[in-house]
Amino acid sequence: MEFVVTGDGSKTLYNSEIGEHYHSKHGALQESEHVFLKSGLQFLLDKENVNSVKILEIGFGTGLNFLVTANYTGKRLIMLDYCGIEAYPLTTAVISQTGYEKFIDPELWRTFINKYQDILKQPFQITPRINLKVVHSKVMDFDFDKKFDVVYFDAFAAIHQPEMWSEETLAHVCSFLRPGGVFVTYAITGNLKRSMRNLGFSIEKVPGAPGKREMLRAIKL
Repeated sequence: MEFVVTGDGSKTLYNSEIGEHYHSKHGALQESEHVFLKSGLQFLLDKENVNSVKILEIGFGTGLNFLVTANYTGKRLIMLDYCGIEAYPLTTAVISQTGYEKFIDPELWRTFINKYQDILKQPFQITPRINLKVVHSKVMDFDFDKKFDVVYFDAFAAIHQPEMWSEETLAHVCSFLRPGGVFVTYAITGNLKRSMRNLGFSIEKVPGAPGKREMLRAIKL
């Protein structure tokens, strides 16, 4: 593992074993804000005008997508229940080197980093309006008794982890999404679009983050 400074000045990790960065080299922060916050959560809030939201993230990684999301909802007094699935959690020592504290509310960062080890063991209330649960599990072993409003699908690319993009895996993940819920990911391929249509989703090609022309957003019918 080594840190890389991306195009927008924010850092990401490079996993040499897999051969991929955790976030876009063109801008880790930009990608998180564009793909997941803007195209996922903000899209849902504009469409439904709700004041609480439940989000499931596939690939919690460095926690950047959570931090960006929690920073956004915290400022707008929106209730956030966030669940991240991560088969290989990073250590506090690694996450503390990301420098993400420069981009979010200082108190949010302090609570997150100071309680990170506790968060890996049990659900944790970051603030009265922000709840976080990080499940140390492989995706296909994950089970939950509630439905989510948004899925952030942030697995490594199919060329490195093809099993994460199989229709079987997507079906399992999307079983936790409510009707009308939003699925977003940075990728868009013919196989992905076909799988999502087969699973009962309407498909949208939307502009991608810097470095990618397009990405996928899908709505569960």
